[in-house]
Amino acid sequence: MKKDSFYITTPIYYPSGQPHMGHAYSSIIADVLARFKRNDNFNVHFLTGTDEHGLKIQRSAEKNSKSPEEFCDEISTVFKNLSKNLNLSNDDFIRTTEKRHHNAVTFLWNKLVESGDIYLSKYKGWYSLSDEAYYNKEEITDKDGKKISISSGSLVEWVEEESYFFKLSSWQKKLLDFYDQNKNFITPSSRKNEVVNFVKSGLTDLSISRTSFTWGIKVPEKKNHVIYVWLDALTNYISALNYPNINDDLYKKYWPASLHVIGKDILRFHAVYWPAFLFAANIAPPCKIFSHGWIMSGDEKMSKSKGNILDPIDIVKKYGIDELRYYLIKEISHGSDASISLGNLEKCINSDLANNFGNLCQRIFSFINNNCNGEVVKSKNLTDEDIMLVNKTKNLTNELRKMIDNQSLNSYIKSVIEISFLTNKYINDEEPWKLKKTNVEKMNNILHVSLEQIAKISILLNPIIPESTAKVLNALNIDSDKRNFTFINDNSILPNKASIKKLEILFKKFL
Repeated sequence: MKKDSFYITTPIYYPSGQPHMGHAYSSIIADVLARFKRNDNFNVHFLTGTDEHGLKIQRSAEKNSKSPEEFCDEISTVFKNLSKNLNLSNDDFIRTTEKRHHNAVTFLWNKLVESGDIYLSKYKGWYSLSDEAYYNKEEITDKDGKKISISSGSLVEWVEEESYFFKLSSWQKKLLDFYDQNKNFITPSSRKNEVVNFVKSGLTDLSISRTSFTWGIKVPEKKNHVIYVWLDALTNYISALNYPNINDDLYKKYWPASLHVIGKDILRFHAVYWPAFLFAANIAPPCKIFSHGWIMSGDEKMSKSKGNILDPIDIVKKYGIDELRYYLIKEISHGSDASISLGNLEKCINSDLANNFGNLCQRIFSFINNNCNGEVVKSKNLTDEDIMLVNKTKNLTNELRKMIDNQSLNSYIKSVIEISFLTNKYINDEEPWKLKKTNVEKMNNILHVSLEQIAKISILLNPIIPESTAKVLNALNIDSDKRNFTFINDNSILPNKASIKKLEILFKKFL
């Protein structure tokens, strides 16, 4: 029986340039969580997409001698292909140039007008084109004679223009009360503290339209104004559920969202502006926001301008998609920044995948195929060592759901690999190859227990390395309805008489 609905989203990516490792990391986190929840019998809806409006897009299109529409069609295809290259299991891909999104944004704007939360005035202040963000004077500094954002390092410029404003200041108390009542709304806790301190310092009303460019959704009844790209972009999470039709099955089933996965650089938009917009429109806010850290190169954030980008597509071509997915999930701690390198990727592939899990599968499958005609039969006479391994595995899996719900994915992966390590040690200690002539029953039990362990490890690793684990589960002849978390602590994933197929080498070593 299916459990509750689970709606998970990535940020929608701004396609003014090519995809980079930050895009890949956000997407892979969301995909791992979506796959786990499906394997745990949840009704999952997984959304990703592209944010295609704003001045950056308009200028990028002009630079490439294309119309904004042509440019967006081309670059959005690149991001759709990224989803395929990363083996994402997303159910939908939203583009902010779609009619369904345009309708939702216009409707939401009118709701905010009706609620009295929008007014017309004049904006004067610092604006970052790169961040599509407004900054107050305390948030900028001078560097080489230029004004830059302290948080992002992006250039800011002084802007003066007629603008519509959202009464963000009037939602300060409501936001603080909401954070207090929903302790886990923002994770990790350090990011929550940042947001709470920002809101406590005092909110000013937010400029939500621009007149200096034309590429975007026009303000109703005021066509010389374009709706601020973040009000536009954030609405994707409900436009993809066919809002404003709140009676639509998708909207009723999946809103409020279970989890928004985002990078820390866009936390304020999601944790302050987005719930305030929703409160004003009388829409429930999302349940949780997970704000992960940056992908670093040495001590610097990877960025195109710094020329320190690792291209995820190039890495997938050389090392494999499962290998990249595994490395990113294991290497980066909960919400922290992390420096990654090809050298560390190769070490991780060799130690965890090739020498540990891959070796475990290969040695057991090869032995059974070569010595037992691909078949082992389990008896009831399990030894203390057999039972000890099974119980240790149960103990390690007891906290796994909690780790997933806390987005502690690197802790999750380390626990699963520990099960693989214990199983390898069990095989080394029990030495089934010595029992073929002296105690076939015990040998078969050891092999059967080992296959059960491999099945459990494969199911647990499936959300992270789906291609490789599918090969193992297929070779174990495990039915698709048993490839879920329900069976992890069940001692009978495999029948007593287990037949296997040949298994190819799963992971290539890098020397």
